Amino acid sequence: MSSSSPRRRFLRTAIGLAAVLVLSVVGAGAWFYHRLDHNITTFDAGGVATERPPAPAPATPGAQVPVNVLLLGSDTRDDGNDALGGGDEGVGNSDTAILVHIYADHKHAVGVSIPRDTLVTIPSCKLQDGTWTRPRNDQMFNSAFSLGQFAHGNPACTQNTVESLTGLRIDHTVVVDFKGAAAMTEAIGGVDACVPNDVDQYGIHLKKGLQKLSGQSAVDYLRTRHGIGDGSDIGRMKRQQAFLSSMIKKVQAQGFSLPTLLPLADAATKSLTVDEGLGTAMKLVDFARSVQDIKLSDVTFVTAPWRFAGERVRLVQPDADTLWKLLKEDRTLDGQGTAGTGAATASASAGATASASAGPLAPEQAAAPVVVVNGVGTSGLAGSGAAALKARGFTNVTLGANDPGRQTTQVFYDPALKAAADQVAALFPGAKAVEEPGSGAVTVTLGRDYQPAGTQINDLGASPSPTATVPGGIPTGIAENERNADTDPCTNLTFG
Repeated sequence: MSSSSPRRRFLRTAIGLAAVLVLSVVGAGAWFYHRLDHNITTFDAGGVATERPPAPAPATPGAQVPVNVLLLGSDTRDDGNDALGGGDEGVGNSDTAILVHIYADHKHAVGVSIPRDTLVTIPSCKLQDGTWTRPRNDQMFNSAFSLGQFAHGNPACTQNTVESLTGLRIDHTVVVDFKGAAAMTEAIGGVDACVPNDVDQYGIHLKKGLQKLSGQSAVDYLRTRHGIGDGSDIGRMKRQQAFLSSMIKKVQAQGFSLPTLLPLADAATKSLTVDEGLGTAMKLVDFARSVQDIKLSDVTFVTAPWRFAGERVRLVQPDADTLWKLLKEDRTLDGQGTAGTGAATASASAGATASASAGPLAPEQAAAPVVVVNGVGTSGLAGSGAAALKARGFTNVTLGANDPGRQTTQVFYDPALKAAADQVAALFPGAKAVEEPGSGAVTVTLGRDYQPAGTQINDLGASPSPTATVPGGIPTGIAENERNADTDPCTNLTFG
């Protein structure tokens, strides 16, 4: 990843703001809307491309349609943000972008994180003097926001870039600054976050373990990369996803009481820059009401399928295009319709048939702790195995440390978990089951004999790897980067 100054690697808590705002403005009295209107800043719609993906059509007349919201963050030091971010950064930059797809049923959502270092084509974008740039190939994704050196960034250019990259029409774009993160976490009394290790560098001081963070400590946790976890930007994105899930959970748990709503809405809107379609409190309320029924368990985070390309990142194909296609068709990541009656992809149907043939899982089997270990070294292998287990119905699945050099797949199990181990082994034909007394878990070590359906060559020219789909029908480039919003905040905080 980039070796640029750590001051440039700051979290932009955009999705947290949007999620909180969705929950907070509903119920606020009309007397308060006028005050909120004065808080909100809009960006110039004249910078949005004229040639755009088509808007989705309703399935039936009057039916709801999917909504795509681009959530960005800004590290601007203006308006008091310098005290939280430190340093003098100049023009606003954005290192975090999350594309939130709200399904047509308005009860499910997927948040897709796009790595800041992804090499993409930046399409034509409007500059401050009114001229438009030429498209530029192989540019870092986050450079779109700073194109033109606007004091508060160029969200229209980032929106154009995401539309060009994904083929999805962006309905709304929301930008947040440091103050939004600090103020909102304080307004809700802190957010439970998991710190993988003690951090004491670059002016950031955090203690290891699960703890409640707010204000400056929340900003520090979310913006830091060096000295925490695996030190990567991808790992930081996973921590952001876990933190934002906890934030949404906290707001939902507090409900819609006015003492909570009003200061939260005030804090949120003071830190917003939005498109004109969300430019008033009433418009925000209308949008909020349309999505307030989404449960935490029905929110999924996923990082766009990626691979390192030197210090940069490229998206892995065909998995990335599969992800965009699923969202354009308003399907879940395993190819299903959100109503549960939509047609599944062929691979998903095949996986469901295979799972059904093994018989239903008992509750104690589904809850058994299962650890998946990559015994080959092929990137994404453990993620594909974990996705297969989750599709089967196992709910307590985690990834273990890589242990390369294994020729055959083995299932190690505590004797007390033999019934669950038998169900696990059934998913991996030919796997050898071995008792491991006292382990307290079922551990699957995937060997070279493990072959998910199909093979794939990534766009970096790497050798073929068995990653096309997992038994549950999810492309492994998606499965290995997926995180449900109600996952334990300390689980899977690195990309390895």
